[in-house]
This record gives sequence, C-alpha cells and structure tokens, in this order.
Amino acid sequence: MSSDDSDRERGVAAMMECRYQRKAVFFLAIQSLGFLIGDLSISPLYVYQSIFSGRLHHIQNEDAIFGAFSLIFWTLSLMSLFKYVVMVLNADDNGEGGIIALYSLLCRNAKFCLLPNHQASDEELSTYHKPGCTNRNIPSSPLKRLIERHKNTKPALLIFVLLGACMVVCIGALTPAISVLASIKGLEIQAKVANNSMLLAISCVLLVGIFVLQHRGAHNVAFMFPPIVILWLLLNFMVGIYNVIKWNPRVYQALSPYYIYRFFQVTGKDGWANLGGVFLCVTGTEAMFADLGHFGQAPIRVAFCYVIYPCLVLQYMGQAAFLSKNLSSVHISFYASIPDVLFWPVFVVAVLAAIVASQAVISAAFSIVKQCHAFDCFPCVKFVHSRRWIQGQTYIPEINWILMIISLAVAIGFGDPIHIGYAYGIACLIVTYVTTWLTSLVINLVWHLSIVAALAFLIFFGSIEVLFLSSYCMKIPKGGWVLLVLSAVFLVVMFVWHYGSRRKYLFDMHNKVSMKWILTLGPSLGIVRVPGMGLIYTELAAGIPSTFSHFLTNLPAFYQVVVFVCVKTVPVPSVPHKERYLIGRIGPKSYRMYRCIVRNGYNDVYSDEADFENDLVLSIAEFIQLEAEGGSRNLEGSVDGRMAVVKTSGKFGKRLLMSESAIAEEGSSLSLSETLTVTSSKSPTLKRLQAMYEQESPELSNRKRIRFELLNTIYQDPRVKEELLELVEAKRAGVAYIISHSHVKAKWNSSFLKRFSINLYSFLRKNCRAPTVSLNIPHIYLIKVGMNYHV
Repeated sequence: MSSDDSDRERGVAAMMECRYQRKAVFFLAIQSLGFLIGDLSISPLYVYQSIFSGRLHHIQNEDAIFGAFSLIFWTLSLMSLFKYVVMVLNADDNGEGGIIALYSLLCRNAKFCLLPNHQASDEELSTYHKPGCTNRNIPSSPLKRLIERHKNTKPALLIFVLLGACMVVCIGALTPAISVLASIKGLEIQAKVANNSMLLAISCVLLVGIFVLQHRGAHNVAFMFPPIVILWLLLNFMVGIYNVIKWNPRVYQALSPYYIYRFFQVTGKDGWANLGGVFLCVTGTEAMFADLGHFGQAPIRVAFCYVIYPCLVLQYMGQAAFLSKNLSSVHISFYASIPDVLFWPVFVVAVLAAIVASQAVISAAFSIVKQCHAFDCFPCVKFVHSRRWIQGQTYIPEINWILMIISLAVAIGFGDPIHIGYAYGIACLIVTYVTTWLTSLVINLVWHLSIVAALAFLIFFGSIEVLFLSSYCMKIPKGGWVLLVLSAVFLVVMFVWHYGSRRKYLFDMHNKVSMKWILTLGPSLGIVRVPGMGLIYTELAAGIPSTFSHFLTNLPAFYQVVVFVCVKTVPVPSVPHKERYLIGRIGPKSYRMYRCIVRNGYNDVYSDEADFENDLVLSIAEFIQLEAEGGSRNLEGSVDGRMAVVKTSGKFGKRLLMSESAIAEEGSSLSLSETLTVTSSKSPTLKRLQAMYEQESPELSNRKRIRFELLNTIYQDPRVKEELLELVEAKRAGVAYIISHSHVKAKWNSSFLKRFSINLYSFLRKNCRAPTVSLNIPHIYLIKVGMNYHV
C-alpha cells in the first residue's frame, strides 16, 4: 500500500472519529437540557413580578421596565455565561463538578482535608492528580503556606463548604414550591380561578406527585424530560419574538447598561431593595456545574450558548416589551404576555417544565447528601442507585420525604411565589458565593496561577454577589427567615455528625491494640479457631481495633481466617476498581490475619456484599502468592507489614478457579483439581439452620455464591498452598461480619457545648440507618460487638 493511500485512510478515520464525537456532544447536549436546565429555564415565570413587588408594583415608567430587562440581561451574561460556562466549568475534579468537587480539589492540593485515615499510598491513585501533573515539582504558594500554618482553617473551610451544601438541600425543597405555584398562576387569567385555596390545593397535589415520582422511579419517565424542556424553550423563544415585534421593537435599546442607571434613578432605594428579584434569573445555573460529571463540559456549553441563552434573553426581552405597554399586568407578566391562541399549550408545558425542574434539583440534593456522607458529614441514610438514563443517579428515601414536607409547608405557609422567592434567591445566591470563593482558591492552589488572578476573580464576581445579598437582607423578615432556620438545622446536623465521627475515630486510635499484644499471644492467639472467615469492620487503616480484644475477652473463640476491613473515602470522585483494594498481613503467616483497605471516592457506590466477598478472597489469594514470589508492586510499609494493590497484577483472578454454586449446595464438599477434598466442619443441624435462615432472607433468595477451587499448580513453597487452601476452606465454611455497635457518651467533665454536640451525635446515631445498611451487610451474617465510647 502506498503512503498516499495510508494517509488517506488515516484522514478518513480521523474524520469519522470527529463526526462521532460531534454526534455524541449533540446527543449529550440534548440530554442535558432535560436534566440540568429545567430550573434555569423556568425562571421567566416569576422574575419580573419579583422585581416589581412591594412598592415598585405601582411604578408606571417605561425606563424602569427597560432597566429591569437590562439588569436581567447583564446578570445572565456575567453570572451564567461568563462566570460558569466560560470559567467555573473548567474547575472540574476529574470531570466532576459542584461544591464538594471543589473542596476535594483543594484537599488534594493543600492540607485542608479532615478525613483522618489518610495514607501515603492514596496519593499514588491514578485519579489523585491530573494526568501528567503532580504537586511535588511545583513551588508552594504563599497563600497555601499561610493557610496550612493555621489549624483553624480546616474546620472553617469545612463549615463554609457545608453551608453551601445545606443551601443545595434547601433549594431541593424550595424549587418545587416556587415553580409549581408560579406555573399554576396562569389559571387566574384564562380560567378565571381567583380562589387562592383552589390554586393552593392544585399546587399541593402536584408537589406530592413530584416527590412520589421520585419514590416510584423518575427514571421511568426520564426520557420525556429533554423534549419537555426543549418545547418549553422554543415556546419562550416564539412568544418573546412575538411580543417584541407586536408591542415595542425599541426594547433592544435596553441591552445598553445605561438603562441600569436609569432603573436606579427612577426607582431609588426601592429598586435596590428589590434587586434580589433580578438574581432569580440565574437560579439553577449552579446545576450545570454540579452535574458536570454526567454530561461533560462541551455538551453543557453547546446547550447553554446555542439554545438556553438566546431563548431566555428573547423571553425576558419580550416580557419587557409587553410590560412597557401594559404596566398594570406586572403582577402576572408572563401569562399576561402569552397570546390567547397559545395560552393553554404554554400553560400545560409550563406545569410540565416545573415538574422537570423540580426533579433536577431534588436529584442534586440527593447527590450532595451522598457526597457529604462520604466525607463523614451526614448521618447514615439509605442510598438507592439508579443505572438508567443517568449513570450513578442516587435516590434517598428519608431525604425525599423530608424535602416533601418542607416544600408543602412552605407552599401552604406563604401561598405566593414572591415570598418563597426571597428564601429561594438567598439560597441560590449563597451557593454561588461559596462557589466563587472555592474557585478563587482553586485558581491559585490548583491551577497555580498568581494570587492576583485569584483575587481578581473573587473581587469581580464576589462584589456582584454581595450587592445582591445586601438587597436580600431587606427581605429576611418577609420570607428569607425560613431559609435561615432550615439551613441552620441542616448545618448543625452535618457539623455535629462530622465532629462526633471524628471524636469517635480519635478514641479508636487512642485505644487500638498494639501489635506487641498480638505477638505475645502465640500462634494460636490463645483462642479456639473455628471454621469460617471473620470480617472485622473498623475505621482504622492501621492497628488492631479495640473491638477485636473486646470480642475475645467475652468469647475466646474466633474464625480461622480473620480480615480487618477498613472502608474509607479518598478525596477523589472515583477510585478505579483495580486500585480500590489494599491488602496486607497482620502478624506472622501462621496467624492467618489480613488487612483489607477499601478505598472509595465520594461518588463511588459500595458494591454488593457477595461481590465484595469474592473480590476479597481473590485479592488475599493474589497477595499471598505475590508475597511468596517477591514481586509485589505498589507496596506501602506499615506497622502491620507491607500492603499491596493486588489488582494491578496481570495474574489477578487467575490464581483460583471460580464457578457458580447455589446456596443450597453449601453443605456439599469442595472439589479440588487435585485429589484433596475439603469438607465443611459444620454439623448437619447447623447446616439446616443456615439454609433455613438464608431461604427466609429476601436479599439472599436469588443469590448465587462463587465456589473457589485451587488450580493444579506446583508451588515452590508448600506453605503457600496450605495458606491458600485454608483461605478457600474458610470462605466455603461461611463469612461472618463483625461490626461495632457503639454507644457514644461525653465525658463527665466536658463543657456544655461538647456535651450538647456529643449527645446530639449519639441521638442521631440511634435514630438513623445503621452502618450495615450502607455497607449492604445481610443481617443473618452480622455479629455486633457492643462498645462504649467516652469522648
């Protein structure tokens, strides 16, 4: 083949690849319209009536209308387009966005992280640093040195991040209320429904339906979300053009910032007091960044720049043109500006768009709760993960019903989108303000740009947001106080949970059993070793937890194979599966004691316990043979011995022969490739009882268990074969999960504030989900060891 033909083929392949990428970006851009932009696109329903509420309701002046549109246009352009689409979307954490992603970036590039069980090997993860970039060869920033010298910066930054997280949760309750109430307002015009009680009843029915839809599975109707939002935006685009042409073509002049000056000249102090209503035009912009990981930067930018931004600008311009000739309709400007022939289609689509917008922010609230839980900043709740339409989407039943109760209470209590908008606007504004501060830190500490660039970003956008916040301070007595109460409750719960978890961990560290104590017990550990595998869950990444000694003190018998399992979070979005497990040995080989550290990112989903058992057996088997071969890589020294990331080995999964076997076959013998046969030592009565319990357990009814067999391999060291055989036999005999059932109490001489925090933490632990729920541990295999913590 000639070189010309080869070049031509490469050119065709590159063209096809480019065409495929364009199609993928186009498809994801369409999908993002349904799952990200609903909240932002629904804002035209209530922006103008929020701006001209109160004393401004009676202002009869075209300049005021034009000035309001000019404020909307420049706020949308600066905050949504320039700040988020152009700049903040670049501050991703391995493709993930949001407040927690920014915090994770800062934790990895400066000593901000408060996760206590950090290890040096965590920094060797492939997702810990951006490809081709490490911090070792980059000189430390003066700002970084200044922050790291002060111990109070870590909790201060955490509280600041949790404040933003609380606002995201509150937005999940306020958005459905304001969106549904604003969309139903159209019935006052066309259907002549003036009874507020009837409108409120309809709104409450829709709100209940929105949250029930989350419970039943929003993914079943998720395919309808993008078409609804696209249709909604197209209708806004058409109505906007119609109003501009029909009512006032001169409205394009309001694009000039001069009319901002005219707005404040006409409205005076009242215009500044209502400035917060302008900010409602960019509420929902944060969702584009928070859900960045689901769609990517390019699709979001395409969707915003080519669809959302022009449609919204024309809609606001059309409303301004209509209001400039119909000043008395400002209280319901959106529906009043709709032509009669399009009213009912627009009304129906508006209600559907409000539902879609609510689904998006509720899902965002679930995601932020999951991420906070990963950083030990939220009580244990049940996570239900959906794998359809949006990979990794999370549903949390407890949070769903809490948000529904809050949303209904707010809707019934205020009954008006204007007053709800005060609380809603403050929540969105604080989220963007937190993002501004964190992004400015990222600019200096992560992107390694000068501190001048970071300060320029902070001062420019932060001053705009402070100006809006100063306006909202006037609205706190008129509805903003609701947000302050809700956010204070969530913030106290989050920080107290983090404080209590950290104190509990420090207690475990102080009371852990030394390796010397283990070594003095002798090879038999001074106890009876029974068949089976015992998995002891602990938060310690090194050392023996006091749970183990407490168990042996009360029951001097344990399993023939003991594995100390530590499930911890690393400040990365996701840990590759092959790098997730760190395996090491505790004590001499004859003890058959191992340590397994499971490293998860803040977006990772904990796997099913059956898969975990199989992965654990394969990982320990790989570690045993790597240790014998002397070729283990990625090792970390510890007081327990050496730990290895065994899944990076090319032979992983090929050391044992695996086959599926039903639970009913548990009592059968374990066939090996050699003549050796291992049988279970359990009595027939115990086997029947176990089979009965497993049949009664719903989570185990259809479960298949993997059967492991030794390969017909010649081992240079017979002790390796003996250890592998004992591992397989222990797995065959059964796996038991030992977890601490702790009672946390404050010391008698503690201060009032500490006693209050620890007692509240203890109350939350007693009334939230047990750790076994998040770890997916079946109750029939669970052993709880009671422990008292005096912290």
